[in-house]
Formats: sequence, structure tokens, C-alpha cells
Amino acid sequence: MNPLPNRRLTAVALAVTVSATGLLLTACGSSGTAKTSTPSAGTSAGASQAAAAGPAAVAITITDQGCAPSPAKIPAGPVKFTVTNKNSGKVTEAELQDHGKMLGEKENLTPGLSGDFSLTLTAGTYQVYCPGAATSSTDLAVSGSTAHSWKDDPELVAATTQYATWIDGEVAQLVPTTKAFTNAVRSGDIAEAKLLYGAARVHYEAVEPTAEIWGDLDGRIDGRADDAATPADFTGFHRLEQALWTTDSLKGMTPVANQLDTDVASLYAQVQTVAYQPAEIANGATDLVNEIQTSKVTGEEERYSHIDLLDFKGNLEGANEAVKVLLPTLQKKDPQLVATIAERYTATATLLAKYAATPGYENSGYVDYRTVTTDQRRALSAAVDAYAEAVSKVAGQVA
Repeated sequence: MNPLPNRRLTAVALAVTVSATGLLLTACGSSGTAKTSTPSAGTSAGASQAAAAGPAAVAITITDQGCAPSPAKIPAGPVKFTVTNKNSGKVTEAELQDHGKMLGEKENLTPGLSGDFSLTLTAGTYQVYCPGAATSSTDLAVSGSTAHSWKDDPELVAATTQYATWIDGEVAQLVPTTKAFTNAVRSGDIAEAKLLYGAARVHYEAVEPTAEIWGDLDGRIDGRADDAATPADFTGFHRLEQALWTTDSLKGMTPVANQLDTDVASLYAQVQTVAYQPAEIANGATDLVNEIQTSKVTGEEERYSHIDLLDFKGNLEGANEAVKVLLPTLQKKDPQLVATIAERYTATATLLAKYAATPGYENSGYVDYRTVTTDQRRALSAAVDAYAEAVSKVAGQVA
């Protein structure tokens, strides 16, 4: 079989290149069906003054008891959420939801850690959700309207359309690659299933923040053994991964394969309806880079198959695409940030490329992650951490 294409990462110029004359941006045109993002503009003198003063600030403190926002009422417009885990060992994330749809989140916050995300909110009642807390959901009220919003910027509107088209394309590739993998599972062909596993995984890892909008769906597709409340709740890619690489048997896995096909098809149908805002795209980029740090560099994600470097690639490609569509606006607002992102992306992609192989371990295009030494993993971690720090600043520029 042919190795998986090592697209985007082998050519640094895909999104940005640095030369003696400065930062060069690739064209940001797109093809395909346009999507209309939900408007978030109106008119209000008070809100206009608030916008001039900067984004509203909301603090979310995670405890075992809950994660109530402070303040609980804010004006419509740009908002920066700062999430801090005060002392909870069992509650490690907080999300902002709009009646079940996740808009933004910070996760993997162990006691003492904090993080932030930015959004532009219209009037309405939202929910701050922290799974596992005694009171897991608390309302956040948003009132009024804004004189201006990102919808007034043609470049940002184009960015949301371009990103939606790219996401649709990735999920369109996820559907058949998953079906090829599950067909091998259903036929009992262990060797073939192992070779096809990564071809589907890389597409899922590129779009994971979008998939997480529907939390239960992401959990069924991508949940790990320790995420499941009971063994019966452990489904999706990683349940099949476990069967292939630990028990070396596909007995009883046909229902799991069938459910995975159904869930991936549902994801494809759902993404056709999603309306993005620029800050959501930027938050997604940050989430993807953080995913590399917390579950790929550590080897946690693909703990049975050890194709972690392919997942690393998928996360990096997804983050790169999210940043790329926002580059025209970023270049005007903070050219130094754009240059820093380009430099750190290049450093990360270059390090990852050192572990490329043809066809690679299990046809992944990379070496078996178990062969990457502790020192090499530290180097990857340092590069990813630097890149994440730069990417985390994007949302505040486009909210």
C-alpha cells in the first residue's frame, strides 16, 4: 500500500514562509459551497462604548463545587474568559455552551493551572459547564447589542467561509477512510485494519475541535478507555485500536465498527450546518496545539498502536489551517505575532519531519513512537509549547 501523503508539513510555505523581505502569505481564496456565519452585530451606544474599552472579562474558577462565571452578566460583544483551576483534582475543564453546543473551552487544567479563550457573544443566555462538578452548569447572561462586529470585516467573513469549506473537505475524507478501516474490521483482516487505521485517524485529528462541539459524538468516536464510565461505553476508534494491538482479535468488534461508521456519518452531516466565528477558529487552533502537547507527545492518545506522530501531524495541520485563514487580518493587526507564529510553526514541523519514514510504521508515514527517546520527546514538547504560546494570542486579535 502507498504511504499516507505527508502533505502541508513537508513544505513550510503552505501557510507561511519567512524570507529576508518579511512574511509571505499564501493566497487565502477558497472553493466550494459558502457558509453563512451567524450575525453578531447590532447597534447600541452603551455597547459601542464597551467595545471601545476592550473585551469584557469573565473569570471562571474551577472547584469541586462548580465553575460559576464572574460576573454572571455582561454586555454583548467580545469577551475574554480566564479559567483557573483553584484546587479541584476531579474537575479539569470548563466550557461555554449555547444550549448544548460548545463555543469555547479550556481543558486539562490541573490544580493551579489557568488558561483563557476569547469569543464574540450576542445577547442571550449561555451556560458555563464543568463536567464532574457538584453544580456542573451555571448561566451567563449577555445583553444588549454591538455597534460593530467581525461581520463588518470582509476578510474575517471570508476566513470563516474558507475554514468551513476546509473542515467539510477533511470530514468528507474521514468518511471513506473510516469505512475502509471498518470494512477490514468487519472482515476480520487484522493486518489490513492496522494499515488502514491511521489513514482515518489523521483526518479526525485535524478537525477535532469542531467534532467536540457535540461532546457526546466526539466521546463516542474518539473517547479513550479512561474516559468511559463503563466498559460498554468505550467505543470508537480507540476501542478498535485496543482490539487490534492488544488482544490481536476482532471478535465482537463488528457492532463497534458499525457504530463508528454511523457516528462519523453523523459528524459529516453536522458539520454542514456549523457557522463559525473567527475567535472560535482561533480557539480551535490553540486547542489542537494543546492536544499535541497533552496527548501526542506523551504517547497517551495512541497508547496501543503507537502511531502518535501521525496524530501529531493531523493536529498540526488543523491548527495551521485555522491560523492560515486568519492571516490577512493578523498581518494588519500584529505583524510581529504573524512572524513569530511562522517561525515557531516551522520549528515544530521541522522537528516532526525528522521522524518521517516511507511507508513508516503501520503505514503511518512515521516511525514507531516507542522509538522516540525521552530527550527527543522533550525537544518536541518544547517546540510545541512555544508554538502554542504564540497561537494562543490569535483569538484576542480577531474576537
